Amino acid sequence: MPKGSPELTEARKEEIINACEALYKTKSFKEITLKDIGNATSFTRTSIYNYFQTKEEIFLALLKREYEMWIGSLKETMERVDNMTKDEFAAMLAHSLEDRAQLLKIMSMNHYDMETGSRSEHLAAFKVAYGEAIRTVEACLDKYFPEMTAAQKRDFIYTFFPFMFGICPYTYVTEKQRAAMEEAGVNYVFMSIYEIVYNCARTLLGE
Repeated sequence: MPKGSPELTEARKEEIINACEALYKTKSFKEITLKDIGNATSFTRTSIYNYFQTKEEIFLALLKREYEMWIGSLKETMERVDNMTKDEFAAMLAHSLEDRAQLLKIMSMNHYDMETGSRSEHLAAFKVAYGEAIRTVEACLDKYFPEMTAAQKRDFIYTFFPFMFGICPYTYVTEKQRAAMEEAGVNYVFMSIYEIVYNCARTLLGE
């Protein structure tokens, strides 16, 4: 790590992550290179290695930031809203992820490769955010549905979080994919992020 203030270090990390995020809007994960990301920053391209050694580390940092923003929105809701019905909670959760399309898009990539391609300190920092996301959803369930048993809350968490990895592929379909499904005779109903998340959350909450 280069010498400098912690503020400068964090600012440069954020600039690298922002550059990656901007490139990801027009290129796929496979197409983006460290050189591309480095060229999109205001400092020398080789300096990127002082902060991240692989593309996977940068994407993992971007995913961590997305989780943190989602956590923030859930905590803000808990502070602002005292009570929710099951329908209202499912709608809130759906809207919270509707606003985090980037989170869902990154999650749909090969998560195993991102984690194995990152050094342990980057992976640990990501896992802190991931764990906090789980605890925040658990806190929501504790607050709004105190009648749920520990087993019911556990089932919700360990069904909903794996489900999140598949939201993007089921809600974002290219014209090529759509045409292939039609040609194959697949009678597929396309749903929005809100619709698919609401239906899952509402089903998990039960009657």
